[in-house]
Amino acid sequence: MATKKPTLNLKRRANSYFPEVTAKMVEAIELRPTDTGYEIGVLFTDRTYLGFEIEPQTKFTITPELSDWKTGNYKPLKRFKPVRSS
Repeated sequence: MATKKPTLNLKRRANSYFPEVTAKMVEAIELRPTDTGYEIGVLFTDRTYLGFEIEPQTKFTITPELSDWKTGNYKPLKRFKPVRSS
């Protein structure tokens, strides 16, 4: 008997899908402390940066943001909807 493929939950995927970075090459990934928690950052070879701010509390919040660092200076491109734990 064939196994059943899992179904895709589109509502949940919409909160964590970043089409702006599809097919980009990753140069480096970093984890660094911030004043309110930590940030996970993904630097792409085109010098754009996708950062995830993690604010640990009883429930935590992750705030994704895409920025441009081509000139060596921070330039925000898009701030995504925060994802909160339930």
